[in-house]
Amino acid sequence: MRTGRRVLLRIEDHDRERSREGFDAAITEDLAWLGFEPDAGPVRQRATPAPYEAALVRLRAEALVYACDCSRAAFAAWATAHGRPWAGPGCPGACRDRAVADGGERTLRVALGDGEERWADLLLGPQTGHVALAGDLPIRDRQGNWTYGYAVVVDDLRQGVDLVVRGSDLAEATPAQIRLARLLGRPEPATFAHHRLILKPNGAKLSKADGDTGVRDLRAAGLTPEQVIGSAAAAVGLMDRPRELPAVEAMALVPWPPPMG
Repeated sequence: MRTGRRVLLRIEDHDRERSREGFDAAITEDLAWLGFEPDAGPVRQRATPAPYEAALVRLRAEALVYACDCSRAAFAAWATAHGRPWAGPGCPGACRDRAVADGGERTLRVALGDGEERWADLLLGPQTGHVALAGDLPIRDRQGNWTYGYAVVVDDLRQGVDLVVRGSDLAEATPAQIRLARLLGRPEPATFAHHRLILKPNGAKLSKADGDTGVRDLRAAGLTPEQVIGSAAAAVGLMDRPRELPAVEAMALVPWPPPMG
C-alpha cells in the first residue's frame, strides 16, 4: 500500500461459540464495498491451532501455566466479600497453589507476575498499566477456546504484526499482552494505537446483538463509502469533523510507526 506497510486481514474466530461462518463473508464484503483491500489474508485462527499449542508448551516448560476452577461467580463473591474486585496476580481460589487438575470446565491461566508495563501509544500518548489488573491472564476458557488476549499475542508474533490499531476499551489489556509477548520471545512490543469508540447516545458500546446500525445498514440507507468512512474517522477522533473520505486517504490518517528493520 502507499504507506509502505502491509495490512493483514485476520479473522479472529478463536471463540467457537460466538463465531459464525456468515460473519466472515459479511466482513470481507463490507471491506470491499468501503474500498479497503488487505495485502494478505484473510487468515483464520481456527485454521491453524498448532501455534497456540506450541506457545502453551513453551509457557508450561517455564511452569507458568495452571488450571483454574474459579468461575465468574467466584470472582464476584470475592469482590462482594472484600468490597473491591480481585486485582493482582493469582485468582480468588489460589488455584496455582492448590495445583488444580486440568480438564473438564477449567480455565487455563498464565502467571505473568506483578508490576506494570509501559508503552508509547500513538493516539493516547505515554501509557502505564498493571499486568495483573484482574488476576492472572486467562489463555484458554472453560469451553476450551483460546482467549483473545492469548491468541492475538501469539498471532502478532508469528505474523510479524508491528502495529495494532484497536478501540480504547482494550488499552487496559495491553500490559499483560506486552508481558506475555516478552515471555514468548518478543523483546520489543508491537506499537499500539488505541482510538476512542463510537458509542450510543447513552454511552454504551455498539453491539450486533442489540441490533445496532452496521455498515450494510448505512449502505442500504443510501450512504456512499466515502461518507461512511468520513463519519467513522471523525467519530474516533482521526478528523475534526466528518467529510467524504476515500479509503486510501483514510489509511493515511493512521499514525504509522517507522517500518521494522
